[in-house]
Amino acid sequence: MKILVINCGSSSIKYQLFDMDSDVVMASGAIERIGLDMGIMSHKRNPDTDDEQKFKFEQPIPNHEVGMELVIAKLTAEDTGVIHDTAEIAGVGHRIVQGANLFSDPVLVNDEVKAAIEKVAPLAPLHNYAHLAGINVAQRLFPNAGHVVVFDTAFHQTIPAHSYVYGVPYEMYEKHQVRRYGFHGTSHRYVTKRFAQLMGKKPEDCNIITVHLGNGSSLTAVKGGKSIDTSMGLTPTGGVIMGTRTGDIDPTILGYLARTEGMTIDELDEMVTKKSGLEGICGMSDLRDIHAAVEEGNERAKLALDMLCHRVRLFIGGYLALLGHVDGIVFTAGIGENDDIVRHDVLCGMEELGIKLDVEANSKRAGEHMRITAEDSRIPAFVIRTNEELEIAQQTVSVIAPSK
Repeated sequence: MKILVINCGSSSIKYQLFDMDSDVVMASGAIERIGLDMGIMSHKRNPDTDDEQKFKFEQPIPNHEVGMELVIAKLTAEDTGVIHDTAEIAGVGHRIVQGANLFSDPVLVNDEVKAAIEKVAPLAPLHNYAHLAGINVAQRLFPNAGHVVVFDTAFHQTIPAHSYVYGVPYEMYEKHQVRRYGFHGTSHRYVTKRFAQLMGKKPEDCNIITVHLGNGSSLTAVKGGKSIDTSMGLTPTGGVIMGTRTGDIDPTILGYLARTEGMTIDELDEMVTKKSGLEGICGMSDLRDIHAAVEEGNERAKLALDMLCHRVRLFIGGYLALLGHVDGIVFTAGIGENDDIVRHDVLCGMEELGIKLDVEANSKRAGEHMRITAEDSRIPAFVIRTNEELEIAQQTVSVIAPSK
């Protein structure tokens, strides 16, 4: 069975085509700068094999429909393709950022589902409207495939009310659904399952702290395989400090700045999502640049790095208390998988809490998974490479062919 996974942004399309009989990626790629003068498409054939071939194309891509037509053309062309016809694709899995409290599982696309995605789009306007555009285009271009939506927020629908309700007037929750939703759910779910496999257990028998660190970052307390608390909130801006996002701040800062700086709501929104975080502290959002600057003695870069590690440590400590018994800690995503300095600064000095870092193991390059704590560490910590696309593909299969 072949499953195409699509992630549509406001000006981009990312895709992977899976052969689900072997969980192998047959092709993958990305289209960027949709709607601008010149678009860019990168495409890989057989990326999971020694026969990987890479292609890059530039041409105007005025809208998502043209972009999806390009995807089909590259998947079926003699020189770049891996299938003969789109009819070979049994299902299309769509990543949706915000499902609010309406969806706790992947579902087959129909008019009611699309209406619900649009209804909650104001909670994620830069994402959900683009996702809907991608769904509509894909349904026209893949009319015989089963279309399934998988929500970033779904994994966190098991969080109890005392965690997701904010301390604002309750009517704001009742009228406007102002609450904690959490994000990166497909990643947290995937590494939870992989950790359980590595331990020879079922997910429902594991309590885990999952640490997804990238340009956007979130941590989740997983109890019995289910999310019971997570760091992101109503939007992906809450939680730990991120590349350009504030993370948790005193909310009255915004009113103070509105009065003293004369900033508008839109300017404040842009500040907390695009001009803050690591970028706002030191002018850099990429940890590789920040590490290089720290080596050169840049104090602001050191401050930004220390702030990130401090916030992550705080959440881990809180989740240790919340879970009581913890079977493991999992680092994942771009920073979590590749930045041994961040992992070291987060975990070092936690011996009294049962976490004993193996500095040498942590310094090595992680493969698909790697243990980074000593053998006598009461709580093991691992690096596990996330695979959100495979998780979406597997959930798509579970909907269109549940017996598989």
